[in-house]
Amino acid sequence: QVQVVETGGGLVQAGGSLRLSCTASGRTFSNYAMAWFRQPPGKEREFAAAIRWTYGFTSYADSAKGRFTISRGDATNTMYLQMNSLKPEDTAVYFCAARSSPMAGVAGLSNPGLYEYWGQGTQVTVSS
Repeated sequence: QVQVVETGGGLVQAGGSLRLSCTASGRTFSNYAMAWFRQPPGKEREFAAAIRWTYGFTSYADSAKGRFTISRGDATNTMYLQMNSLKPEDTAVYFCAARSSPMAGVAGLSNPGLYEYWGQGTQVTVSS
């Protein structure tokens, strides 16, 4: 059984910062990639950022470039999303996703279908 747990959401004023954390665990889990997706109110889920675990290669949505940073933590299979200069349009439920099956290269990191395991989501609200 693989579990994916996000923490760190909350309410912040525009221009502020938040750091989200995600940990994937489970006896059978092998980390190939992890990602953050988000779902704004009334909209579809969208890609935010991803990291190809072994390579350390990162990918960002255009909306996240220059403001968000995805990184690996020191703890096993822990990932962070540092979000700076937050805007009201960043308000969303943020989901962590993880891939445990072998994959080649770095293609498709923004595709939600790549990931087998998902967290329950954490709410981020940015007030204007």
